[in-house]
Amino acid sequence: MSFLQNYLSNAWQPKSGAVATLFDPVTGQPIATAGGPAEGLAEGFAFARTQGTTALQAMTYGQRASLLGDILKVLQANRDAYYDIALANSGTTKADSAVDIEGAAFTLGYYAKLGATLGDARILTDGSAAILSKDQLFQSQHILCPIRGIALFINAFNFPAWGLWEKAAPALLSGVPVVIKPATVTAWLTHRMVADVIAAGILPAGALSIVCGSSAGLLDALQPFDVLSFTGSADTAALIRAHPAVARHSVRANIEADSLNSAILGMDGAPGTPVFDLYVNELVREMTTKSGQRCTAIRRAMVPVQYFDAVAEAVGAKLAQISVGNPRNPEVRMGSLVSREQRDNVQAGIAKLETEAAILYDGSKQAMIDADPAIAACVAPTLLGARDAEQGALVHEHEVFGPVSTLLGYRDSAHAVSLAHRGLGSLVVSVFSDDHAWMAQAGYELAGSHGRVHMVSSDVGKTQTGHGNVMPASIHGGPGRAGGGEELGGLRALGFYHRRAALQGSSATLQQLAHAAKNWLV
Repeated sequence: MSFLQNYLSNAWQPKSGAVATLFDPVTGQPIATAGGPAEGLAEGFAFARTQGTTALQAMTYGQRASLLGDILKVLQANRDAYYDIALANSGTTKADSAVDIEGAAFTLGYYAKLGATLGDARILTDGSAAILSKDQLFQSQHILCPIRGIALFINAFNFPAWGLWEKAAPALLSGVPVVIKPATVTAWLTHRMVADVIAAGILPAGALSIVCGSSAGLLDALQPFDVLSFTGSADTAALIRAHPAVARHSVRANIEADSLNSAILGMDGAPGTPVFDLYVNELVREMTTKSGQRCTAIRRAMVPVQYFDAVAEAVGAKLAQISVGNPRNPEVRMGSLVSREQRDNVQAGIAKLETEAAILYDGSKQAMIDADPAIAACVAPTLLGARDAEQGALVHEHEVFGPVSTLLGYRDSAHAVSLAHRGLGSLVVSVFSDDHAWMAQAGYELAGSHGRVHMVSSDVGKTQTGHGNVMPASIHGGPGRAGGGEELGGLRALGFYHRRAALQGSSATLQQLAHAAKNWLV
């Protein structure tokens, strides 16, 4: 078995007593171990702040973009090993592993190309200079300066590859060293990727560190000018925000938490229309991709009440074709959850939703393929339904993080929008319709409580990128319950790793910035 060592102060740390064991979620076999509380956190963070920051920020944006391109080559060279690890550690089929692994590669490549457009710039200016004096000589120029601290990433278990690189790519491009703390249960893939990049000698000392196993002491080691990005539960997010070091040092925190995402079928989406079929296909895909373990998955499926039965029947027919079990078997289309603990949480969540919604499709009646139900963390897809969505409360409040969605009936457009808002802030809502005027208006009305509004009409049915797919050109995050954070969005992602400052002085002084500056492009 592999022991997942910590990497701090530019060195792999000695093995400590193993206190966490990682298991194959299908067979139950132990596959790796991780240690307890990391030693030398304060020293490791300090090393990154000094050595890593100095080396990275001595480069231009274009040079740092080139580093991202080199990292991408390393990941591509080791792709087969990553798929093997994902299968063993996350229990995912090859197609579902690709969502994570290829998504990570795509995002890295995107930021490598985008960063190259910044060329030899060392400074980002924000807008034009403002005149502060009558003779117009004394002016103010806003600039964006990379932070002088580290970026600490505390990530969730569902995307050990993409979750790392979608954060690390804009951080490193900004010139900010990264410390990654992956969720222990699926940390093997993150650890292997980091080890491969370190072995390749691409990044300067202190630019990339990893802490596996216990998270004890991580937040205590934060200092002023550090930033923190967390993906996980709302309860843990609340503890992070209230942590003394975060509050005392005003550590900038980006949070992605719970999200009861919605999909709305427009009134024009009657059975037999292209929009109806697009909606059904998307709902099934979102319920089953990565066994529903995506923060962007559709949890609430809203349809006109007169189409409720037709949608339930169509979705159930497609779910019946989803074979569940050991992803090593080529007949399996959906693998397992990441652990028995998650399986138990999903089963409990289904039981909770059943108190106010009926089960419309119960996949548990089908036998698992090559998987022992007493050992494997497999859960079959389940579709619940509430014809009168107004009466329910739990369906708008409790997220079941697995292959589970609830079909909800709505009366009219205003009712559909109000139901979506009851999620109290979500990462994404999708709208399916061929009524472009209505969809545009609905998109505007939904934007206030959602980070992304994904609008699908039949003319883009084959080219739309998917409700749950996070594209690096669009922001990822959401208000309220979803955490209030914001990631990606092209060059907007760099904003989290920069500080805005106003430089005031003679126009002649400010003009000296021009040769090293590039205007902020967002």
